[in-house]
Amino acid sequence: MRENLLPTQVPRPQGIIAHEELPLTVRDAATYLDVSIQTVYLWVERKQIPHLRVMGRNIRFLKSDLEPFRATFKQEVGIAKTE
Repeated sequence: MRENLLPTQVPRPQGIIAHEELPLTVRDAATYLDVSIQTVYLWVERKQIPHLRVMGRNIRFLKSDLEPFRATFKQEVGIAKTE
C-alpha cells in the first residue's frame, strides 16, 4: 500500500519542511498575496499572518500556511468591495 504513495504523500515527521516547500521571503509573500511589502510587515507585527522567524530578525513564510490566509483575505476583500 505504501509503495503507491507519490513522493509528496510520504508521511514525514512533524516540523520537517518538504523539499518542494522552501520558505518565502517577505517580498515573495507580498507578491503571492498581491499586497505591498509594508502590508506584510504590518500583518507580521500584528500577528495576523502565519510566519517564521529565522536567525532572530529574518521573516519567512510557508506557502502552505499562506494559502488558507490568502483565501480568507481574498474573501474579505471581495465582501468589502461589494458593500
